[in-house]
Amino acid sequence: MAIEVIATKRVLEGTGASRRLRRAGQTPAVVYGAGKEAVSITLDHNTMYYALKTEAFHNEVLDLVIDGQKEQVKVAAFQNHPFKQLVLHIDFARV
Repeated sequence: MAIEVIATKRVLEGTGASRRLRRAGQTPAVVYGAGKEAVSITLDHNTMYYALKTEAFHNEVLDLVIDGQKEQVKVAAFQNHPFKQLVLHIDFARV
């Protein structure tokens, strides 16, 4: 069973841009590894919040679709807010 995650590239980076994304219901993330350059992306927050609660999301190879291009990735790390139900950032590693 392949889990598919939909993402879009982001052009604005930095603390202020990430705050604006989070207020708009998005989660900033990055994809790196496999000898390719790192790509900054955005994901839907609610989708990621509930997906991170499942064990399969952490253990399986995911199909990450970035603006129509599919890559295989695994969740490398993620950050949650200390007391709010908020995913702050996710790192994906290419397989």
